[in-house]
Amino acid sequence: MLLASAMIAAGLVVAGASLVEIKVENSRLAQATPPLQSSPPAASGNVPAEAKPGGTRPTTPAPEPARPDPEAQKAGEKAALPPAPAETMAPPIQQK
Repeated sequence: MLLASAMIAAGLVVAGASLVEIKVENSRLAQATPPLQSSPPAASGNVPAEAKPGGTRPTTPAPEPARPDPEAQKAGEKAALPPAPAETMAPPIQQK
């Protein structure tokens, strides 16, 4: 019983010492970071159009199609995306 009491007392002393050390270490304050610099003001020409309730949302500039129409392709305009890969077909499933 004496040994158990001594072990409990030693554990309480170690726990108390740890709490005191933690309290001392946390008393230092961290230095705050300086405020971030604001971004430069946006150009007035790049402001998106206002959205109207109940309607479609306008975009500025207007979106362009990924594939230009045939007349534009003849004029030399390139597609924004590469051509899609051809679909592959597997042989039909055999019925057992």
